[in-house]
Amino acid sequence: MPSSDIKILAIESSCDETSAAVAVNGKVLNNIVATQSVHENYGGVVPELASRAHQQNIVPVVDQALKNAAISPEEISAVAFTRGPGLMGALLVGTSFAKGLALALDVPLIEVNHMQAHILAHFIDEPRPEFPFLCLTVSGGHTQIVLVKNFTEMEVVGETQDDAVGEAFDKVAKMMGLGYPGGPQVDRLAREGDSDAFEFPESEMPGLNYSFSGIKTAVLYFLRDRLKENEQFIQENKADIAASVQKTLISMLLQKLRKAARKYKINQVAIAGGVSANSGLRDRLSQMAEEENWQVYIPAFEYCTDNAGMIAMAGHYKYLAQEFVDQGVSALPRMKF
Repeated sequence: MPSSDIKILAIESSCDETSAAVAVNGKVLNNIVATQSVHENYGGVVPELASRAHQQNIVPVVDQALKNAAISPEEISAVAFTRGPGLMGALLVGTSFAKGLALALDVPLIEVNHMQAHILAHFIDEPRPEFPFLCLTVSGGHTQIVLVKNFTEMEVVGETQDDAVGEAFDKVAKMMGLGYPGGPQVDRLAREGDSDAFEFPESEMPGLNYSFSGIKTAVLYFLRDRLKENEQFIQENKADIAASVQKTLISMLLQKLRKAARKYKINQVAIAGGVSANSGLRDRLSQMAEEENWQVYIPAFEYCTDNAGMIAMAGHYKYLAQEFVDQGVSALPRMKF
């Protein structure tokens, strides 16, 4: 490849996925992910175990990404990495590795905001949204409505004031004894259930903000009361409970998204983050798109969950803007836009 090509090596280590990717001139060539299964035994991510697994996985993952792309370390134009938000220990592994590699190769270092990268995952493949567009970013740690003005300028116009929607899915799954990760389990069961079987309250928040702590409490008390009457209640009604809870959560998400689209007079709408893989959310969003005359964009499944492909894409546009950081940079678990 000519030396003028922009070759970005990207590293993602914000939670429990160790990932590396290579992008050349804005085209993601690969997306190598090492998943940590150890957390299944604990019903959630254990930060210390996540950090140790990242330390074990990061060298093989980066090595595989470079070999898969047929690029030597000396050809890299810059190293992009997730600075935050995320788990401190997990972020430190990726940040330290990226800093060391960039220093050794004498190439620029690019910090990436994990949530902005989720949004830029829409530019990995066709079709791509046009600016400006709204993006609903939904994951285990975040729920935000973002006004995306260009590749590097984004504004959070609404967000959760307590728990993320992904956490609500996981907590409900845990109450029902479905195991971890719970979100996909709720989604699977919901397809078989009656979403009108049970009714749960939708939290009211001002403006475009969300609150998901209330529905977790409502489900907890609902299950407690029903189990007193019938010890087999959850077992006998799993699908209906899952469908009813999922319907409520999706309704809360999309009502605010519709409100935002009308407020900003935007018909380009996207979703991103791990929860965007939820089939119920995708189906309801498609229905709303027809009602509201939206053009909807959803990344391929592999780019919805945590991955380095989206970090590479964000890194590419930051490279074009010459937005680099020095070796004094450190992990920022509560990194904001």
